[in-house]
Amino acid sequence: MTKHRMKALLVAVVLLVVRELHPSVQPPQPGVYLEELTWMELHDAIRSGKTTAIVPIGGTEQSGPDIALGKHNARVKILSGTIAQGLGNAIVAPVIAYDPEGSVNPPASHMRYPGTITVPDETFEKTLEYAARSLKLAGFHNIVMLGDHGSYQQMENAVATKLNREWAGTPVRVFACEEYYRASTEGFDQILKARGYSAAEIGKHAGLADASLQLAVASQMVRVDRLRDGSNRSRGDGSEGDARKASAELGQLGVNEIVRTTIAAIRKDAAQR
Repeated sequence: MTKHRMKALLVAVVLLVVRELHPSVQPPQPGVYLEELTWMELHDAIRSGKTTAIVPIGGTEQSGPDIALGKHNARVKILSGTIAQGLGNAIVAPVIAYDPEGSVNPPASHMRYPGTITVPDETFEKTLEYAARSLKLAGFHNIVMLGDHGSYQQMENAVATKLNREWAGTPVRVFACEEYYRASTEGFDQILKARGYSAAEIGKHAGLADASLQLAVASQMVRVDRLRDGSNRSRGDGSEGDARKASAELGQLGVNEIVRTTIAAIRKDAAQR
């Protein structure tokens, strides 16, 4: 074996070991995302049995000083792709990236921070409604909404209830899967607490749980050097919790919980129809 080939083999082994020691979410396989397909490829996929459409709902908002504004969008897209692969019969629609984040004048809630983008409640609900109507027209029978943000869970339910009433007697059903969000908050929180982390560390926004999930799915969106510096932050920076102990390894525990719980919930809903 030449010196060059030995070096290449050594690099491959090192990369394999690092991947095993530091698990992360792998990109879903081609064919999962609707926006990457031609209309004919989508048509054929639906005819072959991929009749579940996942609508990932994110949001463009501040996530403290150390996590990028597109956190929800990146996370829900990757997790939705992983969930779709696990289901085996699903296609993921484009992420809905704009949601209600508070008033503009005067600025309230997340709108107090540059980069957050808001829309009125009625605009958001109409967007969900017509995304579902479009997917029904394409031939999907199960339309599943996965919301990565807590503030609009009730709006998802309202849209699903409206459309299910209208489409009663048809093979099409809309499912607002709240289990997805609960797994990413309550479920993941319990996992972290069982490992000795406090509620103050875990936090509710841009804390240990939030940063760890993001490190597992899209690490480039977390400013890790700042998380590790341990500097005290003044109140009002948009974060709630302590992300200094965040890691991709912890985040992977949350990812596993979210994917497992969501797949089970979607299958249960389909079986009850």
